[in-house]
Amino acid sequence: MTSSDTPENGPDSGKILETLRLVQDESGTSNVLSFASLEGIAVRDGHAQISLVTSRDDAHRIEPLRPRAEAALARLPGITRATIVLTAHRAPGQPPAGGGHRPFRLDSPANNPGTPETRPTGKLLPQVRAIIAVASGKGGVGKSTTAVNLAAGLAKLGLRTGLLDADIYGPSLPRMLGHSAKPFVENGKIIPIEAWGMHAMSIGFLVDERQAMIWRGPMVMGAISQFLGDVAWPELDVLIIDMPPGTGDAQLTISQKLSLRGAVIVSTPQDIALLDARRGVAMFEKMNVPILGLIENMSYFCCPNCNHRTELFGHGGARAQAEESGVPFLGEVPLLADIRASGDAGAPIVLSSPDSEGAHAYTAVARAIAQSLRLDR
Repeated sequence: MTSSDTPENGPDSGKILETLRLVQDESGTSNVLSFASLEGIAVRDGHAQISLVTSRDDAHRIEPLRPRAEAALARLPGITRATIVLTAHRAPGQPPAGGGHRPFRLDSPANNPGTPETRPTGKLLPQVRAIIAVASGKGGVGKSTTAVNLAAGLAKLGLRTGLLDADIYGPSLPRMLGHSAKPFVENGKIIPIEAWGMHAMSIGFLVDERQAMIWRGPMVMGAISQFLGDVAWPELDVLIIDMPPGTGDAQLTISQKLSLRGAVIVSTPQDIALLDARRGVAMFEKMNVPILGLIENMSYFCCPNCNHRTELFGHGGARAQAEESGVPFLGEVPLLADIRASGDAGAPIVLSSPDSEGAHAYTAVARAIAQSLRLDR
């Protein structure tokens, strides 16, 4: 939809322009449109997505105004929520990548994985040396915390590392990395967020963290496809994918579109979690994805006062399961308050507290994976 179109059941472009002009900086001399021009409007179910064309330098000037501008737009009739997406000018004469400037849109036709635009024609991300899926058979076993700290551990080893949050329904990456800025869009490609020396992407960077993603399967698959094909991932040594829990469509889509070097399965020690871990191992084996190993998370709790060790969920179950399945056992990660606190604070414990017991556990796993895939630099 161009700026001249009138969104159905929403304000016209003139009203949106007027609203953007009213949001001024502290000096009262500049507003959002002092540094950008309106490129497109899309409204769906009360969610307005406003695309603004700007430059990289001016984008930094817009950032402080963006939250107030989005709040002002959300007060317009027919709009309950607004998202402003910045797209970059391309150099004169430069052909637009992917058919021109195009902001990431949650309601894009590309979210239908059956369209020719998204139908797989070959493996994606050839510029990434190794793509690793971090998975679990069920939720609540610390998979995302493990994925973030594993990626941070690989980055700490000097590897060029990316991190993709493929859990559309429960994105946790923005909180765990301490970043909430919206991604920049340049020449039709989403520029990943840079945090803690890593390149990261999550649906959580594009929507309010309080928003429930009430999507059917095709929309989820379309979003994942866009994260793989429409994100300007740089050359990387390794890309860690935080998979959604379970063994469903998302796992199949990622395995079909990417050349995965391997999968890491995260489980807690108790039998009920190991049942689902077995299903995860079986799923990846059926898709011919090598199992790099199992990690036993929340393996034990050590009292910070008396150092007494308690095995709250049992102990050794993941190691026994790895031996039974004939796959490597990558290590144990203890149940520590510091790991939880670092995730809530947006600072991976591997980097924020490198001498801690938790950091040593994650770093050992990262080193084992780097060595097994010969990624050491």
